[in-house]
Amino acid sequence: MNKTKLLLGLAAAMSLAGCVSERVILLPSADGQASALVLRDERGELLLNQPYAAAQRRGGASSLYQASSEEVQEHFAAALAAMPARPSSYLLYFEPGSNTLTPVSQAAFVKMRREISERTALEVRVIGHTDRVGSRQANDALSKNRAEAIRDQLIASGVPADSLETVGRGERDLLVPTEDEVDEPRNRRVEINLR
Repeated sequence: MNKTKLLLGLAAAMSLAGCVSERVILLPSADGQASALVLRDERGELLLNQPYAAAQRRGGASSLYQASSEEVQEHFAAALAAMPARPSSYLLYFEPGSNTLTPVSQAAFVKMRREISERTALEVRVIGHTDRVGSRQANDALSKNRAEAIRDQLIASGVPADSLETVGRGERDLLVPTEDEVDEPRNRRVEINLR
């Protein structure tokens, strides 16, 4: 009986020796930019420098191979599913002197709202901005009004109020630097950051 147990134990040990003990796969970056990873151990370095380049350690030795999205799903689906959504940002633009979104930005708002509904945990920061037409004091108030107008639209569409934060930056953080009293549509905006 003890001899049988010992043989099973040896078979398990031999089987484990052939298994991959560590696996590293370089995933594609979300923004499409190139990335790389260097793995070092006592035997040297391995460079992973393209999407799905992979290394595995088997029996104390590491080797490179090309993985696939299917393999990532097979081995890491639960870990990937548990990861929070990546932060994202939107820019919405306004008609001159108002807190009314341009038609293009109204469509972008719908897209943003759809993304919000897909997030399980949510933090939304709305930052209002103006161009340099008008006084600094008036632009401070207008930028705050723009941020609050978007916040109100989000709340009306079902986004919890306690997940929203608004800030008005007036004409302090121009997207396009201009002289005073220049009407620049790209500066009349809100930035919406989702986390």
